Amino acid sequence: DTACKNRPLDLVFIVDSSRSVRPEEFEKVKIFLSEMIDTLDVGERTTRVAVMNYASTVKVEFPLRTYFDKASLKEAVSRIEPLSAGTMTGLAIQTAMDEVFTEEMGTRPATFNIPKVVIVVTDGRPQDQVQDVAASARTAGIEIYAVGVDRADMQSLRIMASEPLDEHVFYVETYGVIEKLTSKFREAFCAVNACALGTHGCQQVCVSNGASYLCDCYEGYTLNPDKRTCSAVDRCAPGRHECDQICVSNNGSYVCDCYEGYTLNPDKKTCSAMDVCAPGRHDCAQVCLSNDGSYSCGCYEGYTLNPDQKTCSAADVCAPGRHDCEQVCVRGDLFYTCGCHQGYTLNPDRKTCSRAITSSLVTTEESCKCEAIVALQDSVTSRLEALSSK
Repeated sequence: DTACKNRPLDLVFIVDSSRSVRPEEFEKVKIFLSEMIDTLDVGERTTRVAVMNYASTVKVEFPLRTYFDKASLKEAVSRIEPLSAGTMTGLAIQTAMDEVFTEEMGTRPATFNIPKVVIVVTDGRPQDQVQDVAASARTAGIEIYAVGVDRADMQSLRIMASEPLDEHVFYVETYGVIEKLTSKFREAFCAVNACALGTHGCQQVCVSNGASYLCDCYEGYTLNPDKRTCSAVDRCAPGRHECDQICVSNNGSYVCDCYEGYTLNPDKKTCSAMDVCAPGRHDCAQVCLSNDGSYSCGCYEGYTLNPDQKTCSAADVCAPGRHDCEQVCVRGDLFYTCGCHQGYTLNPDRKTCSRAITSSLVTTEESCKCEAIVALQDSVTSRLEALSSK
């Protein structure tokens, strides 16, 4: 399918050039590499290609950072020479991990989500322990394809390749037909949708739509008019949140809060009135009066609230109209008691007074004197009270 583009890759070819690979066969391998490059969407931002050559030693012919166009890659491949000795496949894979799949050598950061892919081409049996090295590579996120030619050991190919094996292990009878694998790799690397190509330009989410795509945004964001970038929405707008009292916007999300005098419940949404009159929570001098999450101050009996609405002062409990004594009000520290004028006694109700009973032995003359004295006392008392009220 000529319309298919491969998904972006960091692709490393590891080719066997041991003495079992004759010079003309190695030339077939290079043709296979060139034809593979032709099928790839090569570029700095798309697929990057590196080639490693191994036998008993390993040579990095060129890393991922060197060439970003097909012509330069194919020219570099044409200059590769065989090494001719041994088959150290495990060493080659380890070298790829240590020296090629690094950001310094052109591998893109993990945050780019670019697949790391190795294609191993060999015609023999590894002469070192490839199983553990290959397992480490797969654990590190490297996808391994194993291509066996002619005398290649199939068990070794299966040990090093990624799962599923039927999609990652290939075999051809001779180097002369290795080019047939090109179409298989083209299909394996084909981007199944426009979003997989990595060239969509969506800031947050790419949604495949057949051969096309649409951009979308994460929850709490909305798509801008350019249909690519996203902006945080006001999650505290009416109807967009579940806060009982206060919504606080927080970078595309929100948290709930409460008015003064209320506290946030464990559900992190609703609020309950707290005891604002608890010790230490108010500044009333005497009495705190709770009022639906707020409070006001009051005073004990015998005290009045000062203009600051917090402190209290002792009231004059004997001021006119503030007591119920019939004759005399006697002011105490906080309260008052009633008394009577001379010649009167306090009744059992402790408020009213009655004339005192005099002895029958008193003479008429003394009685008249007593009445005169009482009348004078009453007159003086009345005058004093009149003066006091003025």
